[in-house]
Amino acid sequence: MHEYSIVAALIDRVEAEARARNASVVKRVHVCIGELAGVEVELLTTAFETFRATTVCAEADLTVRRSAARWSCPRCARVLEAGARLTCPDCSAPARLTAGDEILLERIEMEVPDV
Repeated sequence: MHEYSIVAALIDRVEAEARARNASVVKRVHVCIGELAGVEVELLTTAFETFRATTVCAEADLTVRRSAARWSCPRCARVLEAGARLTCPDCSAPARLTAGDEILLERIEMEVPDV
């Protein structure tokens, strides 16, 4: 289950960002997971709940946004319909995946000291 390694990297990154801002606690972590990223969101959430205990994320909630797969033609930029053949109907070029395979840390909500 690579969800555990994803969560380990996620928590490392969140801790680095929190440390850089002298944050006392992280309240929420927002991530975007593409439908073709090969990540089971349920397992990712369980792994986050398990590994956050001794980190700055101990009280944090994880919010996951799913991203749909999108394909387009690299030649003429035509966006293909979901479920369509992965060849451009206009120029016959093979389609290219343009979204849906990402794993992104989008936002961290944290408490920081007054400036």
